[in-house]
Amino acid sequence: MRSGRNKNLKLLLVAFGLVEAVVMIAVAAKPFHTRASAPGAKPDASQEQTQADPWTAAGTMTPGDLVKELNDSDAAKRPVVACVGFKFLYDGGHVPGASYHGPASKDEGLADLKAWAKTLPKSSNVVLYCGCCPMVRCPNLRPAFAALHDEGFARLRVLLLPTNFATDWAEKGYAVEKGK
Repeated sequence: MRSGRNKNLKLLLVAFGLVEAVVMIAVAAKPFHTRASAPGAKPDASQEQTQADPWTAAGTMTPGDLVKELNDSDAAKRPVVACVGFKFLYDGGHVPGASYHGPASKDEGLADLKAWAKTLPKSSNVVLYCGCCPMVRCPNLRPAFAALHDEGFARLRVLLLPTNFATDWAEKGYAVEKGK
């Protein structure tokens, strides 16, 4: 059983590596006129490739803190977790109990997330995560957070996965659920 788990973890890590490579290629392929013109030159505000985070430090949580909350004996305190990343990564392994809504960088994913959110009370304890690539470059978390924040969710947080889900969750030994 352990060797099967190790094989699955290795496959998951390969998948995360492929997604990260695609993201890096997409950033590198950005038209030249939108990047700084000289090596080491600082881009002006119109050339920035990173977006400001729409959340504050209070709107984040660590994997260890999420595990504690998910295991809370008081069901009312447990968060609802939503994955706003890519389907093949969710199917390969996700936070136990997390619902899947598609990449929030796509109209369909954002629409699915908003439709799901309409079924929840605005007071819900909601945690969003993606984990496809390094969080600073994640195309999904910021639009997902902004959409739910704009809908009035006050107890909304993002899961801090600085590198990716495989590195910051699965490799740390936190429980992983597979498939739907």
